Amino acid sequence: MPQNLLGYTLAKLTEEFLGRGQSKYRAKQVFGWIYGKKIYDFDAMTDISKDFREVLKRDYCIKLPTIYTKQEAKDGTIKVLLEMEDGAKVESVLMPYNYGDAICVSSQVGCNMGCAFCASGLLRKERNLTAAEMMGEVLVMNGLLAEFGRHVTHIDVMGTGEPFDNYDNVLDFIKIANDPFALAIGARHITVSTCGLCPGIKAYGKEGIQINLALSLHAPNDEIRQQIMPIAKAYPFEKLIPALQEYSADSGRRLTFEYIMLKDLNDTLDCAKELVALIRDNHLFAYVNLIPYNEVKEKPYRRSDKTRVRAFADYLLKNGINCTVRKEFGGDIDAACGQLRSKQVGGKL
Repeated sequence: MPQNLLGYTLAKLTEEFLGRGQSKYRAKQVFGWIYGKKIYDFDAMTDISKDFREVLKRDYCIKLPTIYTKQEAKDGTIKVLLEMEDGAKVESVLMPYNYGDAICVSSQVGCNMGCAFCASGLLRKERNLTAAEMMGEVLVMNGLLAEFGRHVTHIDVMGTGEPFDNYDNVLDFIKIANDPFALAIGARHITVSTCGLCPGIKAYGKEGIQINLALSLHAPNDEIRQQIMPIAKAYPFEKLIPALQEYSADSGRRLTFEYIMLKDLNDTLDCAKELVALIRDNHLFAYVNLIPYNEVKEKPYRRSDKTRVRAFADYLLKNGINCTVRKEFGGDIDAACGQLRSKQVGGKL
């Protein structure tokens, strides 16, 4: 079966081509055609010998997912349900900020983490996405943005799936996105989000890359966290905190704590006080991103009142914890992660 070149890092493609008797430069040429000139037809790669083009056509391919359905919000948010070659369907979301266009990339088809508030878990994991399929998510979105003279400038791997449950493919994907001969997206404009797989957190800190790490925290204590996140039973704070400390020591990078605000559960002033103590007492180099909850009809949770979100944020800030409230996108479409896929695909699986 032909291998999709979108899944090769420059280093792996160089090794692949050297094994076929080609020069190191050949991989950069192919990268230039794919990512610089946006050419996916091997016959059009005119500075590559005809003989090697025949090899490329025989053994490799450059394939993008197809758009199964698309939603556009009044605020410019674009949500697409993409169909992969095997028929699997995956969500991607484009969020326009004043500093650029950020895409939320899915890393798996479905999710097994089972977070109680999340629409992604309504459909269980079928398989991991390949690096090529994740890159395809970005390139499809770039195609939609091209008519406006724009392109993806920021990547968040925090769509459907747990990235560290698909570690190797995700790592290849972000390396390609960051590569100056590929998408050339700055390392600090790429974020990988985990719900708390400690082995992945530790390994990621040792990669020697400057790409951001976000942790889906969502609670200041084990009692609440284990109620809404099954992974917290396998990795309670007594295991999670040392893993985060090890990550920070190895990488020198600041963490982001993602914290979805759930009405009357984790949004009280007492929770804010606990969160401050958690960060301070454990000397965690982190800031907190408070997230207004996009309600999912199949779930019992409701969004926190704006006044309570603001009071929570103010308490953190007054106590020296850097904090932001995430801007909301796509309020008039299926905004919650996994919501569009569960509506379109749920009854067909």
